[in-house]
Amino acid sequence: MSFKRGDEKMIVGYTSGVYDLFHIGHLNLLKNAKSLCDKLIVGVTSDELVSYKNKKSVINHQERMEIVRSIKHVDVVIPQNDMDKFKMWERLKFDVMFVGDDWLDTPKWKELDEKFKEVGVKIVYFPYTQGTSSTLINETLKNLRGTN
Repeated sequence: MSFKRGDEKMIVGYTSGVYDLFHIGHLNLLKNAKSLCDKLIVGVTSDELVSYKNKKSVINHQERMEIVRSIKHVDVVIPQNDMDKFKMWERLKFDVMFVGDDWLDTPKWKELDEKFKEVGVKIVYFPYTQGTSSTLINETLKNLRGTN
């Protein structure tokens, strides 16, 4: 995916996530990502891919895509049907990838960082928003309903 502004190449950013039970952490990541690129592409994880973690999203894939598509910081929304971020780069040719710093220094992301450096892609790790997550919201709802 190539974007141009006149003769100038635009910086294309990419991030992905489940975006279930959309919350301030999601918004912070998308807003911060957009501030560092001209075009922001967001991959929304499919319901099938969510199940790899033995989890199930509360909001279905199509609705999560529509929610993310409606965020003013997002330029393009695509389904994420594969965990392989490098395959996504081969398809989209983004310049920078954004991810939460909860992945920083994990073996998987150290390896990805090296692979992306070879093709000139920078990974930017944003601080994880403390105090909120879809997992925490789900746990709170279970507790409120007494369904532990």
